[in-house]
This record gives sequence, C-alpha cells and structure tokens, in this order.
Amino acid sequence: MEKIEFKNVLPQVFSQREELNSDVWKHDITFEKGHLYLIEADSGMGKSTFCSYVAGYRHDYSGSILFDKRNVGSFQVSDWVDVRQRHLGHLFQELRLFPELTALENVEIKNKLTGFKSREQILEWFDMLGLSDKLNAKIGRMSFGQQQRVAMIRALVQPFDFIIADEPISHLDDKNSRVMADIMLAEARRQGAAVIVTSIGKHMNLDYERVFRL
Repeated sequence: MEKIEFKNVLPQVFSQREELNSDVWKHDITFEKGHLYLIEADSGMGKSTFCSYVAGYRHDYSGSILFDKRNVGSFQVSDWVDVRQRHLGHLFQELRLFPELTALENVEIKNKLTGFKSREQILEWFDMLGLSDKLNAKIGRMSFGQQQRVAMIRALVQPFDFIIADEPISHLDDKNSRVMADIMLAEARRQGAAVIVTSIGKHMNLDYERVFRL
C-alpha cells in the first residue's frame, strides 16, 4: 500500500460544530509510504478516532478514506484482515495486551501468526528496551511504561507499509522514549514504511516531514 488519503472526512460527533480548526477534519490530506508524520491534538479532538478510522475499527464519519485510491467504505471483513496483517501496524493507546500472559508470550502470540521475526530479534528488542529481565513477568503485574514497550515490540512483528503509534511514549522517560523511537524508525525504514505518530503532548522525537493539527 503506497498511499492513504482522507477526503473531507468528519466524525459524526463533530457534525454540529460550526467552527472546527483542524488540519485533518474536513480537509483533503495524504499520507505516503516512507514518510514521517505527526498528528497533534488537544484532548477530545478525535486523535484515537482518527486511528480507529485508519485501522477500520470505526466508520462513523462523512467523507471518504482511500487506500491506494480504493474507498475503504467498500471493504469487506477479508479486506480489513489483509490490511491489518500485511500493510498496517498499530500501536494502540490502550495497548490491548493479555494481562494473564507474560511479556514474551504477548509478543510471541502475534509472531506465531505472522512468522515475521526471529526469536533472536525479539529478544534483542527486549534487551534494548531494558526488559530482558521481564520476559517471563505477567503483563498485568508490569508498569504501564513497561507495557508500552512490550506493546511496541508486538506491533513490529509483522510486515507493514504504515505504522500508527497512538500516544506511544506517554509513560516513558526520555531514555526509553529515544530507544523506542530508534527501534520503530529503524524497522520502518527497513520496510520502507510510513510512521504516523499521534500525541496530545509528549511525542517521539523524530524528524517529522509533516505535522498536522487535529
């Protein structure tokens, strides 16, 4: 997938607003493979809604979203499965980890489906993120910052043309934020993918080519 386009998209919840100062909603914007984007927003302006629209989890909007000129409004379940498996990585703000599984099991359960990364690569990422001693710790007993790092590793064990990181470093110190950004950017470059980061405050320190304000 080379391009994601938003054409005059407006969430239904904002349909009655007379004034909407946004670079995204009710505009025509394009995200292209291989580039870096930041979407900044105030709370309540639809940051997570934007992510859900791109990933196909919500469709409560007017306007059109196109993947390589194809309107996603025509997608069937099988189309979305293909997109999420081969074209779109997503680091969710709410993480969506399994609390009863260990940190490593949360990553391996996805990697067994994709077969995309070696165990050695996964363990290297755990080590880089200071989590090598947490491999067998239950996710439910780990801090939110530790869980964020595990969730990012899980997001990277698949092929993607675009990866969306929703508030990826909100609970991390500067050191871990930098390492996490470096790992994500290196993998995106290896795959020739675009990175779309969303934030209502602290965000990954990357050389963004375009910044949008929701």
